[in-house]
Amino acid sequence: MTTDCMADHWWWRPGWGPGARFFTFHFTFPQARALHRLAADYRRALADVAGLDLVPDECLHLTTQGLDFADRVPDDDLRVILAAAQRRLAVIPGFDLTVHRPEITPEAIRWEAAPSGPPAAVRTALRDAIGSVWATVPEPADGFGPHITIAYSNADGPAAPVRTALATVQAEPVTVHVDQVELIVLHRDRRMYEWEAHTQLPLSG
Repeated sequence: MTTDCMADHWWWRPGWGPGARFFTFHFTFPQARALHRLAADYRRALADVAGLDLVPDECLHLTTQGLDFADRVPDDDLRVILAAAQRRLAVIPGFDLTVHRPEITPEAIRWEAAPSGPPAAVRTALRDAIGSVWATVPEPADGFGPHITIAYSNADGPAAPVRTALATVQAEPVTVHVDQVELIVLHRDRRMYEWEAHTQLPLSG
């Protein structure tokens, strides 16, 4: 995926606004030191490029499966969904993901995480768990592409300065071990995806 123009990522999507809180399952990376070092290399390279919000280490994430806005999810439903997810995830082994050079999309600069199969298997298990409780599972089943964003665009403009800055980074691929997925309570009040942890769901092994 590539683009010649950047666009503002932070427009308010349906249902979103200041103060909104959203339940979603993400892979998060609080202890992924190698990923943090790679992220630091790219943040330094992108620091002087206008129109970008650089993602700090504590906000690095891999979006996996949304649930719904927190005020729409009954406590009993959430409890049963989490129990169903824990059973399904307990038979999925942990795995390694590798990231290297970020790609430029219209609204973000992001690493495509490989291989895509293991995180997709986790997402399928989560969707099965949700579907065991709700008649309709949120978000399309198809089109999942695991990625980790290093910067979001906050303005319209050319992509050429971003491309030039990325080319200055000389870094080796980084591998991250994943042994859990996390239910978080997400918000974007400050032009960044930030969250409170809710429940950690371990994978097997």
